[in-house]
Amino acid sequence: MKSLAILGSTGSVGESTLKLVRQFPAEFQVEGLAAGGNIKKVAAQVREFSPRQVSVRDQDSVPLLRQLLGKCRTEILWGESGAVSVARANGVDIVVAAIVGGAGLVPTLEAVRAGKKVALANKEALVMAGEIFVREAKKKGVRLLPVDSEHSAIFQCLQGNSREEVDRIVLTASGGPFLRAPLKSLGRVTVEQALKHPTWKMGPKITVDSATMMNKGLEVLEARWLFDVKPRQVEVVIHPQSVVHSMVRYQDGSIIAQLGLPDMRIPIAYALSYPHRLKTSWRPLELTRLGELTFLPVDDRRYPALRLAYEALAEGGTMPAALNAANEVAVAAFLDRRISFRAIHRVIRKTMEAHPPKRPKQVEQILEVDRWAREKAWKLIA
Repeated sequence: MKSLAILGSTGSVGESTLKLVRQFPAEFQVEGLAAGGNIKKVAAQVREFSPRQVSVRDQDSVPLLRQLLGKCRTEILWGESGAVSVARANGVDIVVAAIVGGAGLVPTLEAVRAGKKVALANKEALVMAGEIFVREAKKKGVRLLPVDSEHSAIFQCLQGNSREEVDRIVLTASGGPFLRAPLKSLGRVTVEQALKHPTWKMGPKITVDSATMMNKGLEVLEARWLFDVKPRQVEVVIHPQSVVHSMVRYQDGSIIAQLGLPDMRIPIAYALSYPHRLKTSWRPLELTRLGELTFLPVDDRRYPALRLAYEALAEGGTMPAALNAANEVAVAAFLDRRISFRAIHRVIRKTMEAHPPKRPKQVEQILEVDRWAREKAWKLIA
Protein backbone atom coordinates (compact mmCIF):
# COMPACT_ATOMS: atom_id res chain seq x y z
CA MET A 1 0.00 0.00 0.00
CA LYS A 2 1.26 3.49 -0.92
CA SER A 3 0.81 6.47 1.40
CA LEU A 4 -0.16 9.76 -0.25
CA ALA A 5 0.06 13.42 0.63
CA ILE A 6 -2.18 15.50 -1.63
CA LEU A 7 -1.31 19.18 -2.08
CA GLY A 8 -4.38 20.91 -3.49
CA SER A 9 -6.88 18.31 -2.34
CA THR A 10 -10.01 20.38 -3.04
CA GLY A 11 -9.03 21.22 -6.64
CA SER A 12 -9.96 19.15 -9.69
CA VAL A 13 -6.79 17.02 -9.67
CA GLY A 14 -6.98 16.57 -5.88
CA GLU A 15 -10.58 15.42 -6.06
CA SER A 16 -9.79 13.05 -8.94
CA THR A 17 -6.95 11.58 -6.87
CA LEU A 18 -9.30 10.98 -3.95
CA LYS A 19 -11.78 9.28 -6.29
CA LEU A 20 -8.96 6.93 -7.22
CA VAL A 21 -8.16 6.27 -3.54
CA ARG A 22 -11.85 5.56 -2.96
CA GLN A 23 -11.86 3.07 -5.83
CA PHE A 24 -8.60 1.34 -4.76
CA PRO A 25 -8.58 1.34 -0.94
CA ALA A 26 -6.17 -1.61 -0.85
CA GLU A 27 -3.62 0.27 -2.98
CA PHE A 28 -3.55 3.77 -1.45
CA GLN A 29 -4.07 5.55 1.84
CA VAL A 30 -4.10 9.29 2.54
CA GLU A 31 -1.55 10.54 5.09
CA GLY A 32 -1.88 14.27 4.52
CA LEU A 33 -4.00 16.90 2.78
CA ALA A 34 -3.28 20.53 1.94
CA ALA A 35 -6.13 22.71 0.71
CA GLY A 36 -7.08 26.31 0.05
CA GLY A 37 -10.15 28.09 1.35
CA ASN A 38 -12.92 25.56 0.78
CA ILE A 39 -13.13 24.54 4.44
CA LYS A 40 -16.37 22.56 4.21
CA LYS A 41 -15.00 20.43 1.39
CA VAL A 42 -11.67 19.73 3.11
CA ALA A 43 -13.51 18.90 6.35
CA ALA A 44 -15.53 16.28 4.47
CA GLN A 45 -12.31 14.88 3.00
CA VAL A 46 -10.70 14.63 6.45
CA ARG A 47 -13.75 12.85 7.89
CA GLU A 48 -13.70 10.33 5.04
CA PHE A 49 -9.97 9.61 4.71
CA SER A 50 -8.67 10.33 8.25
CA PRO A 51 -5.24 11.78 7.34
CA ARG A 52 -2.68 12.44 10.07
CA GLN A 53 -2.29 16.07 8.96
CA VAL A 54 -4.35 18.65 7.12
CA SER A 55 -3.28 22.16 6.16
CA VAL A 56 -5.43 25.10 5.03
CA ARG A 57 -4.44 28.37 3.41
CA ASP A 58 -5.22 30.81 6.25
CA GLN A 59 -4.93 30.66 10.01
CA ASP A 60 -8.34 32.36 10.25
CA SER A 61 -9.91 29.21 8.76
CA VAL A 62 -8.57 26.92 11.49
CA PRO A 63 -11.32 27.52 14.13
CA LEU A 64 -14.08 26.71 11.61
CA LEU A 65 -12.26 23.56 10.49
CA ARG A 66 -11.81 22.47 14.12
CA GLN A 67 -15.50 23.04 14.73
CA LEU A 68 -16.49 21.01 11.66
CA LEU A 69 -14.16 18.13 12.57
CA GLY A 70 -15.18 17.90 16.22
CA LYS A 71 -13.13 15.27 18.06
CA CYS A 72 -11.18 14.18 14.98
CA ARG A 73 -7.49 13.63 15.85
CA THR A 74 -6.09 14.98 12.57
CA GLU A 75 -3.45 17.67 13.18
CA ILE A 76 -4.50 21.00 11.68
CA LEU A 77 -1.86 23.28 10.10
CA TRP A 78 -2.03 26.39 7.94
CA GLY A 79 -0.17 28.52 5.43
CA GLU A 80 2.85 27.65 3.33
CA SER A 81 4.63 26.13 6.33
CA GLY A 82 1.65 23.82 6.88
CA ALA A 83 1.67 22.64 3.26
CA VAL A 84 5.43 22.07 3.52
CA SER A 85 4.92 19.97 6.65
CA VAL A 86 2.34 17.83 4.83
CA ALA A 87 4.72 17.42 1.87
CA ARG A 88 7.71 16.40 4.02
CA ALA A 89 5.89 14.18 6.55
CA ASN A 90 7.40 10.86 7.54
CA GLY A 91 5.55 7.88 6.18
CA VAL A 92 4.51 9.58 2.94
CA ASP A 93 5.55 7.64 -0.18
CA ILE A 94 4.16 9.90 -2.92
CA VAL A 95 3.31 13.60 -2.88
CA VAL A 96 0.61 14.58 -5.37
CA ALA A 97 1.56 18.18 -6.18
CA ALA A 98 -1.69 19.73 -7.42
CA ILE A 99 -1.73 23.24 -5.93
CA VAL A 100 -2.58 25.61 -8.77
CA GLY A 101 -0.13 28.40 -9.57
CA GLY A 102 3.05 29.72 -8.00
CA ALA A 103 1.78 28.91 -4.50
CA GLY A 104 2.70 25.29 -5.16
CA LEU A 105 6.39 25.92 -5.85
CA VAL A 106 7.83 25.84 -2.32
CA PRO A 107 5.81 22.87 -0.94
CA THR A 108 6.57 20.84 -4.08
CA LEU A 109 10.27 21.70 -3.95
CA GLU A 110 10.37 20.74 -0.28
CA ALA A 111 8.81 17.37 -1.12
CA VAL A 112 11.67 16.80 -3.55
CA ARG A 113 14.25 17.88 -0.96
CA ALA A 114 12.70 15.40 1.47
CA GLY A 115 13.29 12.63 -1.08
CA LYS A 116 9.62 11.98 -1.79
CA LYS A 117 8.40 10.61 -5.09
CA VAL A 118 6.40 13.44 -6.69
CA ALA A 119 3.33 13.06 -8.91
CA LEU A 120 3.55 16.47 -10.54
CA ALA A 121 0.41 18.34 -11.59
CA ASN A 122 1.72 21.76 -10.53
CA LYS A 123 3.39 22.77 -13.79
CA GLU A 124 4.28 26.19 -12.36
CA ALA A 125 7.00 24.61 -10.20
CA LEU A 126 9.00 23.76 -13.32
CA VAL A 127 7.93 26.90 -15.19
CA MET A 128 9.21 29.20 -12.46
CA ALA A 129 12.26 27.31 -11.26
CA GLY A 130 12.90 24.47 -13.70
CA GLU A 131 16.70 24.46 -13.46
CA ILE A 132 16.71 24.58 -9.64
CA PHE A 133 13.91 22.02 -9.39
CA VAL A 134 15.56 19.49 -11.72
CA ARG A 135 18.91 19.96 -9.99
CA GLU A 136 17.38 19.18 -6.59
CA ALA A 137 15.53 16.14 -7.98
CA LYS A 138 18.78 14.72 -9.41
CA LYS A 139 20.61 15.39 -6.16
CA LYS A 140 17.99 13.50 -4.15
CA GLY A 141 17.40 10.79 -6.73
CA VAL A 142 13.72 11.74 -6.89
CA ARG A 143 11.60 10.61 -9.82
CA LEU A 144 9.14 13.21 -11.11
CA LEU A 145 6.01 11.47 -12.41
CA PRO A 146 3.90 13.76 -14.62
CA VAL A 147 0.17 14.01 -13.94
CA ASP A 148 -0.84 16.47 -16.66
CA SER A 149 -2.45 14.38 -19.39
CA GLU A 150 -0.05 15.75 -22.02
CA HIS A 151 3.13 15.12 -20.06
CA SER A 152 1.90 11.74 -18.90
CA ALA A 153 1.35 10.89 -22.56
CA ILE A 154 4.91 11.94 -23.45
CA PHE A 155 6.27 9.99 -20.49
CA GLN A 156 4.45 6.89 -21.70
CA CYS A 157 5.59 7.37 -25.31
CA LEU A 158 9.21 7.56 -24.17
CA GLN A 159 9.13 4.24 -22.30
CA GLY A 160 11.62 1.73 -23.72
CA ASN A 161 13.16 4.26 -26.13
CA SER A 162 16.39 6.25 -26.07
CA ARG A 163 16.05 9.96 -25.27
CA GLU A 164 18.93 10.65 -27.70
CA GLU A 165 16.75 9.40 -30.55
CA VAL A 166 13.92 11.86 -29.85
CA ASP A 167 13.49 14.40 -32.63
CA ARG A 168 10.46 16.29 -31.32
CA ILE A 169 7.84 16.32 -28.61
CA VAL A 170 4.37 17.21 -29.88
CA LEU A 171 1.94 18.64 -27.32
CA THR A 172 -1.70 18.58 -28.33
CA ALA A 173 -4.14 21.37 -27.42
CA SER A 174 -7.91 21.35 -27.68
CA GLY A 175 -8.00 24.97 -28.83
CA GLY A 176 -10.44 25.82 -26.04
CA PRO A 177 -13.90 27.32 -26.55
CA PHE A 178 -12.80 29.94 -29.12
CA LEU A 179 -11.07 27.77 -31.70
CA ARG A 180 -13.51 28.73 -34.45
CA ALA A 181 -14.80 32.03 -33.10
CA PRO A 182 -14.24 35.10 -35.35
CA LEU A 183 -11.08 36.93 -34.25
CA LYS A 184 -13.01 40.19 -33.90
CA SER A 185 -15.36 38.58 -31.36
CA LEU A 186 -12.53 37.75 -28.91
CA GLY A 187 -12.54 41.31 -27.62
CA ARG A 188 -16.08 40.75 -26.34
CA VAL A 189 -15.55 37.38 -24.65
CA THR A 190 -17.34 37.04 -21.30
CA VAL A 191 -16.13 35.14 -18.25
CA GLU A 192 -18.97 32.66 -18.69
CA GLN A 193 -17.94 31.95 -22.29
CA ALA A 194 -14.29 31.49 -21.35
CA LEU A 195 -15.21 28.95 -18.67
CA LYS A 196 -17.07 26.66 -21.10
CA HIS A 197 -14.28 24.28 -22.05
CA PRO A 198 -15.43 21.87 -24.78
CA THR A 199 -13.80 18.68 -23.43
CA TRP A 200 -12.18 19.01 -19.97
CA LYS A 201 -13.62 19.85 -16.56
CA MET A 202 -11.08 22.01 -14.71
CA GLY A 203 -10.86 24.86 -12.23
CA PRO A 204 -11.54 28.43 -13.44
CA LYS A 205 -7.90 29.56 -13.66
CA ILE A 206 -6.74 26.59 -15.74
CA THR A 207 -9.89 26.79 -17.91
CA VAL A 208 -9.13 30.42 -18.80
CA ASP A 209 -5.50 29.46 -19.44
CA SER A 210 -6.78 26.86 -21.89
CA ALA A 211 -8.91 29.47 -23.65
CA THR A 212 -5.88 31.78 -24.11
CA MET A 213 -3.61 28.74 -24.64
CA MET A 214 -1.26 30.00 -21.94
CA ASN A 215 -1.88 26.62 -20.34
CA LYS A 216 -0.14 25.05 -23.35
CA GLY A 217 2.63 27.62 -23.11
CA LEU A 218 3.28 26.64 -19.51
CA GLU A 219 3.29 23.00 -20.61
CA VAL A 220 5.95 23.80 -23.23
CA LEU A 221 8.14 25.21 -20.46
CA GLU A 222 7.41 22.23 -18.24
CA ALA A 223 8.24 19.75 -21.01
CA ARG A 224 11.59 21.43 -21.64
CA TRP A 225 12.71 20.65 -18.07
CA LEU A 226 10.80 17.45 -17.42
CA PHE A 227 12.18 15.70 -20.51
CA ASP A 228 15.48 17.58 -20.91
CA VAL A 229 14.86 18.76 -24.48
CA LYS A 230 15.75 21.95 -26.34
CA PRO A 231 13.04 24.59 -26.85
CA ARG A 232 12.97 23.95 -30.61
CA GLN A 233 12.11 20.30 -29.91
CA VAL A 234 8.72 21.14 -28.35
CA GLU A 235 5.88 21.69 -30.81
CA VAL A 236 2.19 22.44 -30.21
CA VAL A 237 -0.64 21.32 -32.50
CA ILE A 238 -4.37 21.79 -32.05
CA HIS A 239 -6.39 18.60 -31.66
CA PRO A 240 -10.02 19.49 -30.82
CA GLN A 241 -11.14 15.97 -29.90
CA SER A 242 -8.68 15.71 -26.95
CA VAL A 243 -8.17 11.99 -27.62
CA VAL A 244 -4.49 12.03 -28.63
CA HIS A 245 -2.98 13.53 -25.50
CA SER A 246 0.50 14.05 -26.94
CA MET A 247 3.10 12.43 -29.18
CA VAL A 248 6.82 11.84 -29.57
CA ARG A 249 8.49 11.93 -32.97
CA TYR A 250 11.75 10.02 -33.28
CA GLN A 251 14.71 10.65 -35.56
CA ASP A 252 13.60 7.96 -38.02
CA GLY A 253 10.31 9.82 -38.60
CA SER A 254 8.20 7.46 -36.48
CA ILE A 255 5.57 9.01 -34.21
CA ILE A 256 4.33 7.30 -31.05
CA ALA A 257 1.10 8.70 -29.60
CA GLN A 258 -0.90 8.04 -26.43
CA LEU A 259 -4.68 8.01 -26.75
CA GLY A 260 -7.38 8.00 -24.11
CA LEU A 261 -10.61 9.58 -22.99
CA PRO A 262 -10.32 13.08 -21.46
CA ASP A 263 -10.39 11.77 -17.88
CA MET A 264 -7.77 12.93 -15.37
CA ARG A 265 -8.06 9.69 -13.42
CA ILE A 266 -6.10 7.92 -16.18
CA PRO A 267 -2.82 9.90 -15.92
CA ILE A 268 -3.17 10.14 -12.13
CA ALA A 269 -3.55 6.36 -11.88
CA TYR A 270 -0.49 5.80 -14.07
CA ALA A 271 1.64 8.20 -12.00
CA LEU A 272 0.62 6.63 -8.69
CA SER A 273 0.98 3.02 -9.83
CA TYR A 274 4.06 3.40 -12.07
CA PRO A 275 5.74 1.25 -13.38
CA HIS A 276 2.52 -0.82 -13.25
CA ARG A 277 -0.99 -0.07 -14.46
CA LEU A 278 -4.12 -0.43 -12.36
CA LYS A 279 -6.97 -2.53 -13.65
CA THR A 280 -9.73 0.07 -13.79
CA SER A 281 -13.46 -0.19 -14.35
CA TRP A 282 -14.15 3.11 -16.06
CA ARG A 283 -15.21 3.29 -19.71
CA PRO A 284 -12.35 2.58 -22.14
CA LEU A 285 -11.68 4.41 -25.39
CA GLU A 286 -13.46 2.68 -28.29
CA LEU A 287 -11.65 3.39 -31.57
CA THR A 288 -14.59 2.51 -33.80
CA ARG A 289 -16.65 5.32 -32.26
CA LEU A 290 -14.05 8.05 -32.63
CA GLY A 291 -14.79 9.24 -36.13
CA GLU A 292 -12.24 11.75 -37.40
CA LEU A 293 -9.19 12.92 -35.48
CA THR A 294 -8.22 16.45 -36.49
CA PHE A 295 -4.85 18.22 -36.18
CA LEU A 296 -4.43 21.92 -36.91
CA PRO A 297 -1.59 24.46 -36.70
CA VAL A 298 -1.69 27.16 -34.02
CA ASP A 299 -2.74 30.64 -35.16
CA ASP A 300 -0.61 33.22 -33.29
CA ARG A 301 -3.26 35.89 -33.86
CA ARG A 302 -5.82 33.81 -31.99
CA TYR A 303 -3.43 32.59 -29.29
CA PRO A 304 -0.72 35.26 -28.70
CA ALA A 305 -0.13 33.98 -25.15
CA LEU A 306 1.54 30.82 -26.49
CA ARG A 307 4.10 32.92 -28.35
CA LEU A 308 4.88 34.79 -25.12
CA ALA A 309 5.66 31.47 -23.41
CA TYR A 310 8.10 30.53 -26.18
CA GLU A 311 9.74 33.96 -25.84
CA ALA A 312 10.10 33.46 -22.07
CA LEU A 313 11.63 30.04 -22.66
CA ALA A 314 14.11 31.46 -25.17
CA GLU A 315 15.06 34.26 -22.76
CA GLY A 316 15.39 31.87 -19.82
CA GLY A 317 16.50 32.82 -16.32
CA THR A 318 13.76 34.51 -14.34
CA MET A 319 11.64 35.48 -17.36
CA PRO A 320 9.36 32.39 -17.12
CA ALA A 321 8.66 33.27 -13.47
CA ALA A 322 7.67 36.81 -14.52
CA LEU A 323 5.46 35.38 -17.28
CA ASN A 324 3.72 33.01 -14.88
CA ALA A 325 3.12 35.63 -12.18
CA ALA A 326 1.75 38.18 -14.66
CA ASN A 327 -0.54 35.55 -16.14
CA GLU A 328 -1.94 34.59 -12.73
CA VAL A 329 -2.69 38.24 -11.96
CA ALA A 330 -4.20 38.94 -15.39
CA VAL A 331 -6.43 35.85 -15.28
CA ALA A 332 -7.60 36.77 -11.77
CA ALA A 333 -8.43 40.27 -13.00
CA PHE A 334 -10.36 38.86 -15.97
CA LEU A 335 -12.33 36.48 -13.73
CA ASP A 336 -13.09 39.50 -11.51
CA ARG A 337 -14.29 41.34 -14.66
CA ARG A 338 -11.66 44.07 -14.30
CA ILE A 339 -10.03 43.52 -17.70
CA SER A 340 -11.09 42.06 -21.04
CA PHE A 341 -10.15 38.62 -22.30
CA ARG A 342 -7.76 40.07 -24.90
CA ALA A 343 -6.11 42.26 -22.27
CA ILE A 344 -4.70 39.17 -20.53
CA HIS A 345 -1.82 38.70 -22.97
CA ARG A 346 -1.18 42.46 -23.12
CA VAL A 347 -0.63 42.61 -19.35
CA ILE A 348 1.75 39.65 -19.59
CA ARG A 349 3.71 41.16 -22.48
CA LYS A 350 4.13 44.55 -20.80
CA THR A 351 5.26 42.87 -17.57
CA MET A 352 7.83 40.83 -19.50
CA GLU A 353 9.07 43.92 -21.33
CA ALA A 354 9.66 45.66 -17.99
CA HIS A 355 11.59 42.72 -16.50
CA PRO A 356 15.39 42.44 -16.89
CA PRO A 357 15.91 38.66 -16.56
CA LYS A 358 18.52 37.28 -14.17
CA ARG A 359 20.15 33.87 -13.76
CA PRO A 360 18.86 32.66 -10.38
CA LYS A 361 20.81 30.29 -8.16
CA GLN A 362 18.36 30.11 -5.26
CA VAL A 363 14.60 29.74 -5.12
CA GLU A 364 14.39 32.94 -3.05
CA GLN A 365 15.46 34.89 -6.15
CA ILE A 366 12.63 33.29 -8.10
CA LEU A 367 10.13 34.22 -5.40
CA GLU A 368 11.37 37.82 -5.40
CA VAL A 369 10.76 38.04 -9.17
CA ASP A 370 7.34 36.46 -8.65
CA ARG A 371 6.45 39.20 -6.13
CA TRP A 372 7.80 41.94 -8.40
CA ALA A 373 5.91 40.69 -11.46
CA ARG A 374 2.62 40.43 -9.57
CA GLU A 375 2.98 43.98 -8.32
CA LYS A 376 3.89 45.22 -11.79
CA ALA A 377 0.95 43.44 -13.41
CA TRP A 378 -1.51 44.87 -10.88
CA LYS A 379 -0.14 48.37 -11.54
CA LEU A 380 -0.62 47.87 -15.27
CA ILE A 381 -4.21 46.76 -14.68
CA ALA A 382 -4.91 49.68 -12.37
